[in-house]
Amino acid sequence: MHIVLVHGMGGSDFDWSAVAPLLESDGFHVSVADNASQSLDDDVAAVRALIDAVDDDALLVGHSYGGAVITNAGMHERVLGVVYVAAFAPAEGETVNEIVTRYEPAEVSRFMTRGPDGEWIGVESEEAHQALSWDVPEEAMLVRSTRGRASADAIFTQPSGVPAWAGKPAWYLVATLDRHLRPEAQRDMAARADATVEEVATSHSVPLAAPEVVRAFVSRAAEALAPA
Repeated sequence: MHIVLVHGMGGSDFDWSAVAPLLESDGFHVSVADNASQSLDDDVAAVRALIDAVDDDALLVGHSYGGAVITNAGMHERVLGVVYVAAFAPAEGETVNEIVTRYEPAEVSRFMTRGPDGEWIGVESEEAHQALSWDVPEEAMLVRSTRGRASADAIFTQPSGVPAWAGKPAWYLVATLDRHLRPEAQRDMAARADATVEEVATSHSVPLAAPEVVRAFVSRAAEALAPA
């Protein structure tokens, strides 16, 4: 099975650097998206291109904003299921911003700034690290900060299309100590998607904080989709 890993806002393929080798060692073919995060539609197209490049059934895995991407790219005919890792799972016509504003502001809002064109930029500081990603090794955070990028406001305001989770199996890994995407929002989206749910006591940066947990969760999803 072809597993496609999709990062979140401000991220890059580095966000999956601890998970991808583990899945490959389990025998999966793995592709890692490195999306520009300037347009939801463009990021969806980039992931669909990764699916098209491999002649095999696919399982999509999205972290954070990457969940909105796989919700749409998952409509590809070769995608068998979608896995959300502390991720957005919008309904048809819903935006990421609409999901966020239904809940009390998360602590991450203290550490976000806006660029001259309205883009969202995360503040890189020791205070932010300790508040938001305290369980991620410092060396990983340093690399991530050099690989990250500003995210256009459009990725949060473009409406989602028909969600893959409405017609395909879904899995959701809830980060119970998340200070980016409130855990109650994660649980609500997982329930709406009728997802198979597990929880992990980590920050929002689950792929870097608990790669073995993510590996096992994704592997179980792939095994459930495998032919008998």
